[in-house]
Amino acid sequence: MLLQAKRVTHYFGGLCAVSDFNLDLEKGELVGIIGPNGAGKTTIFNLVTGVYRATEGNIEFDGVELVGKRPDQITNLGIARTFQNIRLFRELSVLDNVRIANYAQMKYNPVEALFQFGRYAQEEVRTIDEAMDFLSVFKLQDYAEETSKNLPYGNQRRLEIARAMATHPKLLLLDEPAAGMNPGEIVQLMDFIGWIREQFDLTIILIEHQMRLVMGICERIKVLDFGATIAEGTPKQIQNDPQVLEAYLGEGVEP
Repeated sequence: MLLQAKRVTHYFGGLCAVSDFNLDLEKGELVGIIGPNGAGKTTIFNLVTGVYRATEGNIEFDGVELVGKRPDQITNLGIARTFQNIRLFRELSVLDNVRIANYAQMKYNPVEALFQFGRYAQEEVRTIDEAMDFLSVFKLQDYAEETSKNLPYGNQRRLEIARAMATHPKLLLLDEPAAGMNPGEIVQLMDFIGWIREQFDLTIILIEHQMRLVMGICERIKVLDFGATIAEGTPKQIQNDPQVLEAYLGEGVEP
């Protein structure tokens, strides 16, 4: 198992946002987490990445306990994420957005950085070259000097994923990557996710409301409602689950 979440529960004050969540994720899998708004999906991502500390339970990644670790420590272990609302350094260039992701691997010290000697120049060149390589892979090299806020929406999504990939993750968490996209863009995104999975030998967890995307690429799906897991299975099983239909469409819906 690459990731194991065991009986994970999280409270905000007296509100239980996630209750008894369990997940065994094997290397190479692509798993979806779905559910109505407020079901606890993004909270799961925040618990895995150290934004929140689980109230109860354990989360292990590649044999290492994540509960209690800082987000930067978890990133260095090999977990990267994107966000529902695109979070770029909007005033920085496309190139600098990707370069930033690589600074955890820099091999110069603060004194060398301050006075720009020793390993500083060599490391800066290496970082720029590596960032440009990532931009080329994601077909963004022509926008390298463009301010990121000026990119079209689809390319901003692509840049956010490129920046996440520049941390060299083993596990990629995608939080509603299709938000704001039209049907044609969603089809392109499906192909793109499949491509990066194969290209980078990734394991992926996907949160998404676009059922066409979820059902089209996920191998299995977990469904949350009010913080609790109400169903788990293949896309076909989930499509026909009465509890899932009720959670999305209301009481009295026939499967």
